[in-house]
Amino acid sequence: MNSLVDLPSLMARRERLPNSNPGRVYLVGAGPGDAELLTVRAARLLARADVVVYDNLVSPDVMDLVCPSAQRIFAGKQRDRHMMPQSSINALMIRLARQGRDVVRLKGGDPFVFGRGGEEMQTLAAAGIAVEVVPGITAACGVSCYAGIPLTHRDYAQACVFVTGHLQDGAAELDWSALARPRQTVVIYMGLGALDEICSQLVAHGMPVGMPAAIIEKGTTPDQRVITGTLSDLPARVAAEALQSPCLIIVGEVVRLRESLAWFDAPQSDVGSELSVSA
Repeated sequence: MNSLVDLPSLMARRERLPNSNPGRVYLVGAGPGDAELLTVRAARLLARADVVVYDNLVSPDVMDLVCPSAQRIFAGKQRDRHMMPQSSINALMIRLARQGRDVVRLKGGDPFVFGRGGEEMQTLAAAGIAVEVVPGITAACGVSCYAGIPLTHRDYAQACVFVTGHLQDGAAELDWSALARPRQTVVIYMGLGALDEICSQLVAHGMPVGMPAAIIEKGTTPDQRVITGTLSDLPARVAAEALQSPCLIIVGEVVRLRESLAWFDAPQSDVGSELSVSA
């Protein structure tokens, strides 16, 4: 990976992590996939951590930045398959910190946007563990940019709503009437498995059947795929392409702009070389 940040020099300049006893837990956002979208603080912590507890959505490129001597523990959250229950993750972080170790809890996107970071922080604070939160670029912002779909635009949308489409007891329990309001963009996390229901419910609650919609698979990575359509035909298009998680759904008039703004779909060799020269 050709990084625009000189990470070795950066690590040499930063201060060491606090040597506290008990240790400290860092809730770190890994961003949407592209390792170059990490914050500088996140990269520094990954290079110094004693232990990294990471989720399924953290990309291999991000994990390449972890200190070689650090212990890596896969927490493994996937849709309908949790390798480690949340209660076990909480207990693990507390135990590691009480051993005097600096722990990075690495989450895809941002810890406080559908990442259960708030819940984990509450548990750690109640146990007397020092915690720091390092924000990450949440999927809605990173993936929409790489798909060429602005979340807001003066001509199309003056508001943007983030929701989770994760099924609860077999149904996506959302405020459909609020989501169907005009002149806003709706971004749905974890909605691939509920796509049919999402589209039909939005139409049933007043959104035009021809409303543009898009779904992005593995956004910001070289494997990114974008499928666009409308609420009426997007499920069939997605089924034909056999998309897999992680996926992000964007619904709104702003999706029309992708045709002219899809910069990431263009050949990247010239762009990369220009940035490398100017860095």
